[in-house]
Amino acid sequence: MSHIALLIISLGIILLGAELFVNGVEWLGKIFNLSEGAVGSVLAAVGTALPETLIPIIAILFSRGGAGVEIGIGAILGAPLMLSTLAMFVTGVAVYIFSKRRTAGTKVHCDYSSMRRDLLFFIIVYGVAIMAGLIPVSYRIWQVLIALVLISAYIWYVRLMLSQERDIESESFIPPCYFDRQDEIPDTGRVGAQVLVALGCIVIGAHFFVNAITALAAVYMVPAFVLALIITPIATELPEKFNSVIWISREKDGLALGNITGAMVFQSSLIPALGILLTDWQLTSGALYSAVLAISASAILFVYLQRERRMSALMLLLCGGFYALFLTAVFTGIIT
Repeated sequence: MSHIALLIISLGIILLGAELFVNGVEWLGKIFNLSEGAVGSVLAAVGTALPETLIPIIAILFSRGGAGVEIGIGAILGAPLMLSTLAMFVTGVAVYIFSKRRTAGTKVHCDYSSMRRDLLFFIIVYGVAIMAGLIPVSYRIWQVLIALVLISAYIWYVRLMLSQERDIESESFIPPCYFDRQDEIPDTGRVGAQVLVALGCIVIGAHFFVNAITALAAVYMVPAFVLALIITPIATELPEKFNSVIWISREKDGLALGNITGAMVFQSSLIPALGILLTDWQLTSGALYSAVLAISASAILFVYLQRERRMSALMLLLCGGFYALFLTAVFTGIIT
């Protein structure tokens, strides 16, 4: 029972951190005159990607033997899959859940060009990162060059996002800063402190959540591979999901989707680059299968955006089907 209590408490900590974080980054965007795309796709995406980013780095650098490398590579590939499938599905579900309180109902209002750019970046860059895993170790220099290209691509992306002008006309109400409620425009230092505290809550909550899940898996004899491939990645992606649900409930769809697609950009470029540089980056058939699912889900969204110039909650729900295919592959032994 204590493990279940820890699970509930950890979820509460993550939710508290997510609420503090979305409020803080919105105010940072307003204070520094950043566009909605920069707030959602850079500030929010990188901040909430901390839990799943730390896991592969720690596993690769501090674990002994090949197991640490395998865990690290699995975590690197698991994040894009979760974001492009399950996170999109959860966002679609949130649209329907909050449809009665949303003036737009089940319609999804997002920045077509920003989301299209993020998805195209992800498909191309992540595809290149996966192709690097097919290069033999004897041609290591080519893998290193690809890693440098991935890092350069993300730097270009961040510069592009930060250079965008803020659309004053489309601004919506931002709740008062929790750490500075008395001022109409909060103090920058207090907003920054709120974001740091929020990130701390998110990291600590995710840590306790994983521990609670691990303990429950042991009690109920859940196989270790199920824990590694399914449960832990879901836990580490909770911040993005919580953030997006909060923003969807407040009809800030652009921030909600930008948080996910921005994290996809980060997890498809900078983190695989670290994996390539720190390991021999030789991918198994199971790893390639999960990567294909992530790219396929993103490609369907991209084609829909390109054709309809809008996003649909139904299309977001469709991404959940690719996650179902992943689960099927795990339980049938295709991915081991």
